[in-house]
Amino acid sequence: MTSHRRPAPSSSSPSGPRRYAVVGAGMAGVACARTLAQAGHEVLLVEQQPHAGGRTASLDTAYGSFDAGAQYFTVRDERFDQALATVPGLARRWSASTVRVLDAAGRVAAAAPPPGEAHWVATPTMDALVQAWAQPLDADGRLLTHTRVTHIERDPMRAGAWQLRTEALDGGTRTLAGFDGVVFALPAPQTQALLAACDVAPDWAEALADVQIAPCWTLLLAFAQAVRPGLVTLGPQWNAARSTHHRVAWLARESSKPGRSQIERWTVQASPEWSREHLQDEPARVRAKLTRAFAELTGIHAAPTHAQVRCWPHAQTQSPLGQPFVWDEATGLGACGDWCLGHRLEDAFVSGLSLALAAA
Repeated sequence: MTSHRRPAPSSSSPSGPRRYAVVGAGMAGVACARTLAQAGHEVLLVEQQPHAGGRTASLDTAYGSFDAGAQYFTVRDERFDQALATVPGLARRWSASTVRVLDAAGRVAAAAPPPGEAHWVATPTMDALVQAWAQPLDADGRLLTHTRVTHIERDPMRAGAWQLRTEALDGGTRTLAGFDGVVFALPAPQTQALLAACDVAPDWAEALADVQIAPCWTLLLAFAQAVRPGLVTLGPQWNAARSTHHRVAWLARESSKPGRSQIERWTVQASPEWSREHLQDEPARVRAKLTRAFAELTGIHAAPTHAQVRCWPHAQTQSPLGQPFVWDEATGLGACGDWCLGHRLEDAFVSGLSLALAAA
């Protein structure tokens, strides 16, 4: 591959089974790893968190679960549709296909948008889809969780191969060796930082500097006094809305999603601008400010039974790479993620699948 700013994906395919490491078990990483495995290659999927899922992560509380990251997904690509057919019944249509648009005072815009494309959610939580597709890898011992990759370097015992230095949750270290290829299924800034720290520079590394990803503070609220579909209800009649409020970009009633607990629960995502401005704030301060904004937008002034915030440093792509993936056949290094194409969960799937097909 010739070095330039926007390297074109390689179409060459190596012959014979190879050994790959995929770093990051979100949607892109799992789609890539499972496709490589189905093609007959040996794959090890490495994930820092306890489970596969990435930004589809859910949080369990005494009042029910919250989809703390991705709120729903669309089905535009035929390959994604075909993949969903392998887990029948896991994805269900959410009734929030008509998403309201609110002004800064919480009023529904005069010209409400027409019903849009279907919004889908995984059940019983958003991360169930990624975990279902990762399960065969896990069953075969090819999913390594609670493990952070700290360094990548050439394998001294095998010419042309790579090895990964890793650190476990308990602080223990381990070296994983003998990989013909390494795929980074991480946010672009994390991939950049890891490569820079290791003094590794594939031809595509420079192009990642053009990718811009905004952070997102997320507020999770539960109101145990309100149980749907009981007599006690809170707030507006809609279940999801986009907002022009300077603090809040998105609100969703978690309890309206299929397969969820009926205790009234809301997920509130701050705007990219506000999240960036308050990225270093203390969680308690962010929680108070977003709770006030939530009350202004929904009219729900009751004290929540449960309130917590989570910060996603790399949440929503603002400027994507503009191609499905990057892959350098000469070095055996590549990267994928929703940031290659956009910010949708479907973009992550297409990216991981596309890279695997090119590398396989």
